Amino acid sequence: MSAARVWIVDLGLSPDRLHRCDAVLDGAERLRADRFLRPADRARFVASHAALRTVLADVLGLPPAEVEITAGPGGKPELASAARGAWQFNLSHSGARAVIGIARDMPIGVDVEAVRPIVDALRIARAHFAADEVSALSRASRSTVERAFFGLWTRKEAVVKALGSGLSLPLDRFSVTVPPEAPRLLRAVGDGSWTLDGPWSLADLDCGADHLATVAVRSAAVAITSHRLSDDWPEHLG
Repeated sequence: MSAARVWIVDLGLSPDRLHRCDAVLDGAERLRADRFLRPADRARFVASHAALRTVLADVLGLPPAEVEITAGPGGKPELASAARGAWQFNLSHSGARAVIGIARDMPIGVDVEAVRPIVDALRIARAHFAADEVSALSRASRSTVERAFFGLWTRKEAVVKALGSGLSLPLDRFSVTVPPEAPRLLRAVGDGSWTLDGPWSLADLDCGADHLATVAVRSAAVAITSHRLSDDWPEHLG
């Protein structure tokens, strides 16, 4: 059976540890980081990308600063080294958490969302999601609709990110189950430019009560394991 691994990362770092993270990023990552207007957003970007380098460095047997990452087709990040294609990965961060997924020879996507008040969840769903998803979401109680909405959102985004198609994949052309039902791809209507044909595996991730997250892997027989980076992981960046 194939395997996919997911790491959950706490992004609340001290200034000293954040400085260590910044030191392992490449020039393109630093340019992106400097575009953030809010210091908190910049800090989360720097920490999450350094964590990604930590995970990839362990797999490749390289120092984190020497991991080469480039943009692949559709803009999805991929390894630029000889490991290109053999290892596939994905990163998502929101609020105080980052999620990193890595798999060998299988497309993988992850998404995490900080749960927050949202007064127009159904209106947003009607504008962007499939009709069967909207119908299921409308049956959620007032006390659970926010978590159901964000859980649904992470499931759809994880599939899109695994596919690597970005905004070219309309969110209303495929549907997934809505929490609290177990995550599963229900249907998809391709248009020639993309397809979701073939087996998929989706799993919820435990990122704490204030965050919801999903991993999607384009494979049926896959063992998905979840890990957490140790609290002192930036101390090992060198």
